[in-house]
This record gives sequence, C-alpha cells and structure tokens, in this order.
Amino acid sequence: MADTAIEWADRVWNPTTGCDRVSPGCDHCYAMTMAKRLKGMGSAKYQRDGDPRTSGPGFGVSVHPDVLGLPLKWRKPQRIFVNSMSDLFHDQVPDEYIAKVFAVMAVARRHTFQVLTKRHGRMRAVLSKQSFPELVTTWAWRIHAGAALGLPHGNSSYSRTAVAWPLPNVWLGVSAENQQWANIRIPALLDTPAAVRFVSAEPLLGPIDLTSWIGCPHDSLSGVDQEPIASPTKRWRCDQCRASVLDGTVTNVGLHWVITGGESGPGARPAHPDWFRSIRDQCQAVGVAYLHKQNGEFRRWQLSDQPGRLLYVHRETGAITGDPYDSGEASGLWTAMCRVGKHRAGRELDGRTWDGYPGEAS
Repeated sequence: MADTAIEWADRVWNPTTGCDRVSPGCDHCYAMTMAKRLKGMGSAKYQRDGDPRTSGPGFGVSVHPDVLGLPLKWRKPQRIFVNSMSDLFHDQVPDEYIAKVFAVMAVARRHTFQVLTKRHGRMRAVLSKQSFPELVTTWAWRIHAGAALGLPHGNSSYSRTAVAWPLPNVWLGVSAENQQWANIRIPALLDTPAAVRFVSAEPLLGPIDLTSWIGCPHDSLSGVDQEPIASPTKRWRCDQCRASVLDGTVTNVGLHWVITGGESGPGARPAHPDWFRSIRDQCQAVGVAYLHKQNGEFRRWQLSDQPGRLLYVHRETGAITGDPYDSGEASGLWTAMCRVGKHRAGRELDGRTWDGYPGEAS
C-alpha cells in the first residue's frame, strides 16, 4: 500500500485482491505472477487460490476490510490507483463492499482515485443503480461518525449530506487492448456515471481507432427511460457515441484521458510504434489528455541489436511472426522489433515522453 512505480499514479490501494482472465490483455498478467510469489512468501492476503483455468495460486478473489481506511490516513493529496492486484467490479466482490470502497473515496476528497476495470458490464450495472449512491452515502456517514473502519473520530471535514454523484474525485476507466475490446468496453464506460472517464490501451495488441468516442459534440441526444440517478436531473444518451449525459453537463462527457503502453515481463508481445502514434494523434486532434506509459520489452530494430531476438509485427492486424516472408503478405506492412527489455525500450515516443492528465496540457 505504498508508493508505486506505475507511471500514472502516486500510490496503489488494494481493498480487494485476486482476479480471473477475461480477454487477451490478461494473458501475461503481472498481478497473477506477483500473487503466486507473495503466496510463497507467506503473505496472508494471498493464500486463497483462484480457478486454475482462469487464475492462479494466491490469486483467488478476496476482500480486505482491514485496509479500507488507508486513504483516510494519507494526508498529502495523491493520485491513487484502486486495485492494482484485482478488479473492483469482479462478480465475486459484493455490491455493498464496492459501496464501502466508494464511500471511502467520497470522504477522502483530497485524493484522486483511478478505478480501472475489464468488467465494463458490472461497472455500469452497479454504478447506474438508483440505490447505489444512497448506499455510498450511508457508509460515508458511518465513516464520518467513526462507526466503521475502527476510526477514532471519523473525518471532521465530511458533512451529513448526500454524496455528489458521480463522485468528482473518482476517475473511471476500462482496459482496451485492441479494437475488438475497445468496441465492447468503451460504450459501456460512456454509459456509466463518471466525472472523468479514461481508457488504458495497455498492453496494446493492435491498432485502435477511438474517433467514434473522443471529440464528439453530443449534438444529437435522446432521452433515457431509466429513472434519474440520485438526482432530479434528466438523463440523456448521445446518439453518436452513446455517452450518458445529464442536463448541463454536455461539456463533461466522453473520454477525458487515454493511456497507452506496450507489454512487459515474461512472454511479452511487441507493440507496433505506429499504434501508439495513431492514438496520440487522435487525442491531440481533439484535446484529449494522452499519457504513454511505456514501450514494453521491445523497440524498433536497430543495426546494433542482436538479430536472433527479432520478431516482426504486422502494422494493421497485429500478427506476430519470426519471418514475414513466409506469410505471403507485403513486406512493407511488417516492422522488425527487437526485445531489449523494458528499461532500454523506455517510455519515449518520437523523442519525448507524453505525460498528459485530464485538465492538464500534455
């Protein structure tokens, strides 16, 4: 629960641990590998094994109420990545426990919380329930009173009023490793109440066109039959990008931030540098914040690199091969990539780093 090396966060907070693979981006999950190691070291939070078909040793889904109050003890405002070792919206995490996590985030207003999920459907279902903000408010009151989490006096800065919904200090994001999963997850994110929405395209396994969801003017809206979400404000849905829109908030919908990154660790797959460039250019064209986390284990081949470590990546399909000439494809679509390690591959894209955040220039 300390400082983190993750480039886009200051700290991590793991009120849950454990997960299951759901898409190709999970294939070489660093958290699953770390959980196995922590179990072997005797860490109490990693003794429950997951389903061997989709998870692993020490990676069974577990909730940890004993760490719920940690952000309340961190006085310096920070960006906090919620669940680097799990997915808060895993179906084994109860709705009420998710509400407790959101209640802590509501009380700890000084922090910015970054919640990233691959369970887009569960996220939308839970956070769109009219009863959920009420449940969050109830737990926030209890935290304020010191009746929960073992706090001696609660938080004196929190008043007994309904929480603002969506929480203004919570950023919601989905992972999208390729176009297929972007098409599935991003519309669900846009249809979820959120103050800030972001996409993590890491590990990037193919090109992604985000233009349907960024820079949308939201000039064609349809009313939504669903009851308002903890508010008398009318709810709308954009006919083009499908974003959920409340009256008076048309300028604060859509995607606010995009992160890209190549895969690192054992078994890492190379990412074509043009995929990063394309997403960066799409974001810059419409003023969406862009952060490039890392290039991964690979960089574009250079004359000084060892030829035995080469792989070829197809720019358009993401296919990987050791010899593109065997495929019968035009050689111009393949790029030679050399595995040099995460640190040598670095974070630079076109000679500089890209560290944009919502509300800041990149």
